[in-house]
This record gives sequence, C-alpha cells and structure tokens, in this order.
Amino acid sequence: MKHMTTIAISLAAMLLPATGVAWGQAKGGVIDVATIGEPPTLDPMASTADLVGIVTQHIYETLYTFDKDWGVTPLLAADMPQISADGKTYTIALRTGIKFHDGSDMNSTDVVASLQRWMKVATRGKQTAETVTAIEAVDDNTIKITLNKPFAPLLSLLSLNNAAAIIIPSEVAAQDPLTSFVGTGPYMLKERKPDQFIQLARFDGYKSRDGEANGYGGARKQYLDEIRFVPVPDPNTRIEGAVSGQFAYVDSLPVESFDKISGGKTAPVMLKPFGWPVFFMNTKEGLNSDIKIRKAIQAALAPKDMMLAAFGSEEFFSIDGAMYPQGYKWHSETGTEPYKPEGDTEAATALLKEAGYDGSKPLRILTSRQYEFHYKLAQVAAEYLKAAGFKVQMDVVEWATLTKNRTDPALWDIYITHSPFLPEPSLTGFMSDTAPGWWVSDKKREVLGAFNAESDPAKRIALWPAVQQAVYDEVPAFKVGNFNALAAQAPNLKGVTPAPWPYFWNAYLEAK
Repeated sequence: MKHMTTIAISLAAMLLPATGVAWGQAKGGVIDVATIGEPPTLDPMASTADLVGIVTQHIYETLYTFDKDWGVTPLLAADMPQISADGKTYTIALRTGIKFHDGSDMNSTDVVASLQRWMKVATRGKQTAETVTAIEAVDDNTIKITLNKPFAPLLSLLSLNNAAAIIIPSEVAAQDPLTSFVGTGPYMLKERKPDQFIQLARFDGYKSRDGEANGYGGARKQYLDEIRFVPVPDPNTRIEGAVSGQFAYVDSLPVESFDKISGGKTAPVMLKPFGWPVFFMNTKEGLNSDIKIRKAIQAALAPKDMMLAAFGSEEFFSIDGAMYPQGYKWHSETGTEPYKPEGDTEAATALLKEAGYDGSKPLRILTSRQYEFHYKLAQVAAEYLKAAGFKVQMDVVEWATLTKNRTDPALWDIYITHSPFLPEPSLTGFMSDTAPGWWVSDKKREVLGAFNAESDPAKRIALWPAVQQAVYDEVPAFKVGNFNALAAQAPNLKGVTPAPWPYFWNAYLEAK
C-alpha cells in the first residue's frame, strides 16, 4: 500500500484556517474519535486536562478564544473589550440571539453567574479572582469586569478551553459539581456511556460567527450529524485502530508508530513542536516541600536519556531547558544552567545528604500509561533518582485517576504530564497558586506579579526571563524537553485543522 500524505504543521504558526469548507459540503455523517481515555469530568471549569478540553470545547463556548496566530479573538463576546485607560475596567458587549442547548437565550445574567462560578471552581479562575473586585451586568447584553490592578493575561485566561471560563445558564452555574451539561456550542451532549463513548449531536439552534474559520475562532460550521469520542486507553489499541481505519481521527499516538500508520488506512498528523513533558513537584507537603530535595531531583534527572526512551529518535524531540523553544517570542535561556542533558548524579547525592534524606521515605511518582511516553519518562527518571540515593515508588494509574489524585497533596510527590506551548505564559498550570503542586512564594509573587501587571507587550517579553529564573531557582516543575505529537486522520475526513486540542466543527466527510 502506498504511504499516504503526512499532515505536518509547525506550532509556532499553528492554527491555519480550515480550507475548502466554504461551500458544497453536505451535512451528515457520524465520526468516531479515539481519545486516550475516559475524561474525568465534562465540566471544563473543574479540570485542566487536555482530554476534557478536547471533548467539551464542542459543547461549551467562552467569551473569547484563540485565532490562527494565537491572538485572542471574540467568540461569545461581540467584540474585543473596551479597556479603561488605567487597565482596570473591561467592558464586554455580548453577542445577541445566542441560545443555550435547553432553548433559553444567553444574557448578561448568565455570563456574570458563569464567571463567578469559574472564579470559585477553576484553577485559572481562582488565579484571576485575586485581581477581580467585581463582575456585573451593565445591561442585558453587556458586562463589566473591574480589577484591583492591571492584569495582562485576563483575556487569554478567558479564552482557554480547560479550567475554562465557559458560559452556561445562570441556574446551571449554581451547580457544583455540574450535573446539567448545557452550553452554547455547535454540538450538544446526546449520550454518555462511561468507558464506551461520549456522543455529541448537532445543535440546530447554534448561531455561528460570521466570516471565515480562523483557528479556534471565526465561523464554526456544523457539517457532521454526530461526533463520538471513544476512550481507547491502550496506546497499542489506538495504533491498530488507526491502521485499520476504525476511527476517523485518533489522538495521541506514540511517535514510534509513525511508519506503521503511514502504511495504514489513515494518514499521520504530526504537530511539530507540540509541547513539553513536565514533572510537577508537590511543594505543599511531603518530600518535595523541601527545596533541597527538589534541587536534588533537578540535578538527578537526565533529559537526554529520558527523551530517547520516550520518543526513540531525535526526529521527534529536542533537548531544551527553556520553557519556550527558539522561534517563540518568549524564548529565553535565563536560569537554565541547572538543566543538564546527562544529569549530575554527584550533585544530586550531595544535595540529598545536605537535606538529611536517609532513603527511608519513598519519592512517589504518579503517572499513567495512557500517555505511554509519560510512563517511559518515569521509568528512566526512576533509575537516575535511585542512582542519586532516592527510594522511588511508582504509582501507575488510569489517567482519570491521576487527574483526581493529583488534587490531593497527601498522595504524591511528583506527577507527570505535558502541555502544548501556550500563547500566554501565565496560562501554564503552576503559575496558579491553587494548581496541583501549589507553588507559592514571595519570589513568585514578585516576578509574576510584575509580569502580569505590565500591559506593554515588549516590556512583558523583557520581564519574562525573571519568571523563568524563579522557576529554575525554586523548582516547582521540571521541563524534560520539547516533543512532537502524532495523531492519525482518515482520508475522507476533511476540514480538520491540525491543532493541540483537535476540534471537529468545520469538519465533514467527503462523499465516497
């Protein structure tokens, strides 16, 4: 069989507009999308998991979202906000004629209630709440957000699809946990059978924005009748499903399966570079509440061997301690001296001795095999940590269990995850004091506060290195490197724009 064309895209200029979907696509069809597992919740306020965002971005919408260039663009907001001269007041006009899935009309009461819930429930909402003095309705179609100081990341935080500031009916916003899954999105929840599928159906009352598709923004056309997200936790099963053409789209495949998929019934989709694997440290309690222990881990880990084990070939990864790679405006080498590709076992051992660690208490690593590269990173890390003198305990669980357990500081010392390179650094999980890891310090507040309070883009770029320096000095997390991500797409599925959180509005099935 001939190899199919590879779909590859650079994430530095990632979200290209969908093409060929302006006319002539007949409505109809159902697609099955294989995901890495069962999402722990369908409440995107309550989780930072990418899996939750991938599914729920079809059901719910936010006031703003990201365009093809990672700029903020209106979604449920009518336009960009009017911002007062002192940067403390945002007045946001809302689109009119927007209906929720229950048939009710969206108005400012719903938006205010939703954002108030977001600030109580979501880690990014709690992060924002520190600067918000009031959210109020000006009239039925306008809201006003008042801050106690300028806060540059506000619009980006209102745009992201996980720990998301979704807009829901005011009566639903009173629920915690969420029991009614009612949004304004192009698809609505039809049925959920845990560990079997989440079935979304076209919402006929949906009102798309005008114009062309533009990344996550612009027009959202509803060609497909239904989208079924199917949990497939085993990576080998996802590979076989891609090769056989069982699914229209398969997310998060091991990169070593690239050649096998290329010879199958779906085409590989490579996102390059996609993001960074990261070891989050529990700074709140346990072993990693001691900075010397965290420094010992930082010294012990060997990124090169870890990334080789996880991705096999340097075609799929790079060794890089900077939080953003070259090509991004946030790239800086400041503070990265402790990042040693081969690790430094002797330095780690000395730091452990200085910390008074005697090996009696295990360092607990929380990970999952649903993202197989997480597990491979953990295996290699464990060996280097043992060589430095740590006693290591591997806790391997389902991804849904991991996202639940990481919220309990009594259950882990390190948990392993990954992130795309986000357009706003303050969107990164550990920038929030309440995110699992619970990094709180005077230094963080000083440098991150200055960074977030500055509205001038050029000045913000100049302030970013001090934030990266604090990350390396206080070790709330350990970036392993940069990696590419692999997915697979059926040849008759058109209109899908490669993106870190794949979406299927504007997608359609080509007639056979």
